[in-house]
Amino acid sequence: MKFFLLSDNVDTQVGMRLVGIDGEVVHETKEFLAELEKALNDETIAVILVTTKLVELAPQIISELKLTQQKKLIVEIPDRHGQAKIGEAIDRYVSEAIGIKL
Repeated sequence: MKFFLLSDNVDTQVGMRLVGIDGEVVHETKEFLAELEKALNDETIAVILVTTKLVELAPQIISELKLTQQKKLIVEIPDRHGQAKIGEAIDRYVSEAIGIKL
């Protein structure tokens, strides 16, 4: 089982490639969802890393997949600028999962 990256910038892809993680760079919602679908259907991929900017393109779809996907782990990672509010994303995810606002 392996990791796979969906990124909005080449720098993140190059960094992950240096540690052996393959990935794709996408910028539009349509191409992001197409690449995500490919990754979800690939049985060799266990963890899908997605940059925050891409998660923001389809937040409802990503939240739904995080809650319902049984075989793949989808992990949001900050982009190279580190301006992501990962804590808020985690709070939102937990709130949706347990039905209680934190």
